[in-house]
Amino acid sequence: MYNRPINVAIAGLGFGAEFIPIYLKHPDAKLAAICQRTRAKLDEIGDAFHIEKRYTDFDEMLLDPDIDAVHINTPIPDHGQQSIKALRAGKHVACTVPMATTVEECEEIVALSREKNLTYMMMETVVYAREFLFMKELYDKGELGKVQFLKASHQQDMDGWPGYWPGLPPMYYATHCVGPVLGLMRSEAEYVSCFGSGTIREEMHGFYGSPFAVETTHIKFRNSDVGAHIYRSLFDVARQYRESFEVYGSIKSVEWPLIEGKPLVVHTAKRPEPEIPEETECPDFAHLLPAEIQAFTRQGVYDADDHQHLSFTQGGGHGGSHPHLVHAFLHALKTGAQPYPNAVQSANITCVGILAHASAQQGGALIQLPAFTLSK
Repeated sequence: MYNRPINVAIAGLGFGAEFIPIYLKHPDAKLAAICQRTRAKLDEIGDAFHIEKRYTDFDEMLLDPDIDAVHINTPIPDHGQQSIKALRAGKHVACTVPMATTVEECEEIVALSREKNLTYMMMETVVYAREFLFMKELYDKGELGKVQFLKASHQQDMDGWPGYWPGLPPMYYATHCVGPVLGLMRSEAEYVSCFGSGTIREEMHGFYGSPFAVETTHIKFRNSDVGAHIYRSLFDVARQYRESFEVYGSIKSVEWPLIEGKPLVVHTAKRPEPEIPEETECPDFAHLLPAEIQAFTRQGVYDADDHQHLSFTQGGGHGGSHPHLVHAFLHALKTGAQPYPNAVQSANITCVGILAHASAQQGGALIQLPAFTLSK
């Protein structure tokens, strides 16, 4: 708990730059430093936002005693080890998705956060997107009735993205669809079964030893009669970018639009058949945030099209989630409360994807989530 502004450092200034002005304007934060391997990029961003402390070396930055917390936005293969290093250095950690690329790294992050009494939060955008917050509000008010089934997808064309992406098994980056199905009721996955479908072009098979164009997973929730279905594609599937989440309840169901920018569809039971579905414009939830950062639910860092990050040109700005993520992390540090998702919940969400791919390699075998990903 802090009775002063929290000194945050941002590592990785591609997607990470989207968060700089949010931290600069949040009343509980001080942006203490930025870190980027490329000096020219580091100085460009540092000069633009007048940030004095700049590091090209992540390990050197961790030696800075003035830094309380690190927000990691580096390439996926670095997430696990950099989170581990930061926790060992006594820093709280916010990390973009996924938590790590191996079950072992996830386990170490959970163990270190407990051992050192530090906060870890995986910055999963979908569980703070306005569409998810709308469905969560309906659920919390009881308007959905009994939740019977959940479904989510994340489909994206990754051609042209950085070099660690080609051939990536779809479920290795599944948190955008795992997060919301588990997050609505704050559920935990108990076991998974996954099938691969289709084939990506042969020159990509060798990178990860995976041929699958699509992976589709069923998740059995722990201590619940509810299950979820998720599917994911990265290459050689014709589809507009879509991070979708759908919930089917006994009173109301909500479906994500098929085309980006279209309204949600809310289905209400027991109406005359033509009146059951209703297109619904999703409200914004900026009112949940400090006034200083409310504008960032509707805009990115850069207004010029030639500077927009791909999360805006493809992903619609992640549903206005960025300021909500920052606020949730800082609120946890200020109050000592657990953020969502905390280390254990992040491990459960991430390991669903890792183990789902293992299941696909075994023809759909049931695979249990490890005990460290489950609450006591």
